[in-house]
Amino acid sequence: MINKSLGKLFFILGLIMCNISAIIAQEINLDSLLNKTIESIRAEDYQKAILQSRKGISLAPDYLDFRIFLGRAYQMTQQKDSARYQLNYVIDHNTNYESSFIYLLNLELEDQRYKDAMLVVDKAISAHPDNRMFYGKKLQIYQLQNDDKGEKEYLQELLIKYPNDSELQQRKLILETKSKSDRFGINYTFTSISRDEVGPWHLGSIQFIRERSWGSLIGRLNYAERLSNGESVVNGIQYELASYFFMGKKKLNYSNAGISFSSDDAFPELRLNYSYYHNYRKGWESEIGVRYTRNNNQNIVSGVLGLGKYLGSYWINLRSYIQEQESNWYPALTLTARYYMNSRFDYFTLITGYGSSPDERSIQGQIDQRLTLNSYRFGAGYYKLLNDRFITGLQAVYNNQEYIDKQRQDEFEIFLTLQYKF
Repeated sequence: MINKSLGKLFFILGLIMCNISAIIAQEINLDSLLNKTIESIRAEDYQKAILQSRKGISLAPDYLDFRIFLGRAYQMTQQKDSARYQLNYVIDHNTNYESSFIYLLNLELEDQRYKDAMLVVDKAISAHPDNRMFYGKKLQIYQLQNDDKGEKEYLQELLIKYPNDSELQQRKLILETKSKSDRFGINYTFTSISRDEVGPWHLGSIQFIRERSWGSLIGRLNYAERLSNGESVVNGIQYELASYFFMGKKKLNYSNAGISFSSDDAFPELRLNYSYYHNYRKGWESEIGVRYTRNNNQNIVSGVLGLGKYLGSYWINLRSYIQEQESNWYPALTLTARYYMNSRFDYFTLITGYGSSPDERSIQGQIDQRLTLNSYRFGAGYYKLLNDRFITGLQAVYNNQEYIDKQRQDEFEIFLTLQYKF
């Protein structure tokens, strides 16, 4: 009896060992088949990958990896309905597979099925809340539909979750410039000069700004007066027209162009400017441009190169000018830092620079005289949006200016602005 019992026991154990060996062998064969399927996908042999995936599914219907690669192979061979079925099958049975969401999202975006893409990305975010790529995909869906309002609202949510994200902050500020609004404003600059019987200088302007989704149009009327020994020595009016307009399919980049002219000595006879701004990932922005100034029968051409970076709520920009006058070249640099708060109209700013550039409004009428002279400036400002209607700003700049060779003067400039938005 004992011998018979032992025999039965060994027989049962043998069967168990055989089954285990068969299971292990099948798993090894499945893993080997999966690796071969992946190799076929990488080699872009999609028909072979389809056959291998189908075989894997027939052997192990619950081995979802085969369905992912089958869906991918169907997608690449334009069998899109079959691809959707397989990828949705994986998502319905196990949301841990991030790649199934990625492939399906790309498929829906490729076919411009934005409503379906939004459903997929919301599922992906719910299943994988720490994967920031899916948040970026959701922003992309808004952008592809030119839904600036939806994108702006979603950006506000993301900035609460990622307050120091430079790319999100950069995009938020760009979207704010696409808002539909009109603004009327006045600007005033007062400049005092430390040299006896020189100054002060006054520069005032009234402006109208029209903003639309395509960009903005700005009209400005400027008046300047310079005093010496208490009397006006030069004054005049300048007419100015400028525009910012978005470029590219996604309207992430933009240009700035402007023209101003005057028949009075307080301003250049003619000034033309153009800059192209390109936005990159991670909050980087570049500028390339040109300035032309005709003043006192002299033609001054300036090349402009700039580089900006968003660091969370901070924006730092370095702009350089290379300026030609009578076959000589003169550099100028301006470094600007801003800390943004609630909107693009709410920020602190710090400014420092070297040399004179045609973008400094208070000295445009003297740019031909100042190019060859050294100057160093430092400044700070604060701008604020009140009640969503009034934009106010105060900025102070100190400029240590060479006015003749090795002779210097101190210039203190106060800038005030008030705009009404409607």
